[in-house]
Amino acid sequence: MLETERLNLGELSTDDAPFIVELLNTPAWLEFIGDRGVRTVADAEAYIQNGPVASYRRLGFGLYLVRLKESRQPIGLCGLLKRETLDDVDIGFAYLPTYTRQGYGFEAASAVITYARTTLKLTRIVAITAPHNQPSINLLSRLGFRYEATHTLPGQTGPSMLFGLS
Repeated sequence: MLETERLNLGELSTDDAPFIVELLNTPAWLEFIGDRGVRTVADAEAYIQNGPVASYRRLGFGLYLVRLKESRQPIGLCGLLKRETLDDVDIGFAYLPTYTRQGYGFEAASAVITYARTTLKLTRIVAITAPHNQPSINLLSRLGFRYEATHTLPGQTGPSMLFGLS
């Protein structure tokens, strides 16, 4: 669906369930995003169907699988979400630890932002992150997002920082 110099981003399918089990159980996902209870391939298949695939059908966008272009190796997720608790669409991303700090997050998120603006015609995108998630805060700043407020969103135990990109 989206292509960058080093990456391909595309819709998730249940074929990606083993990767989702791995990603959703990394220490960073569990700490910064939260435990989704995905422990088995069957759990991951349900997560994919009820989350990203349902979002593609309902909204025309969602979280996308990020793969290395040359090897087709899945390395993370990056895409757009529409949460009931936020007025605007937000960008989300997560990567396996092996693939962080190599510019993949910036590359994928830049492509998603361009897609959001040119294809989806979004004029504003937001992002939320935990106040102690400095790598995400740094990436959002590099992408041009600016801090706006701190909120505790429904269903979360701690505060989240809200960033906006107009």
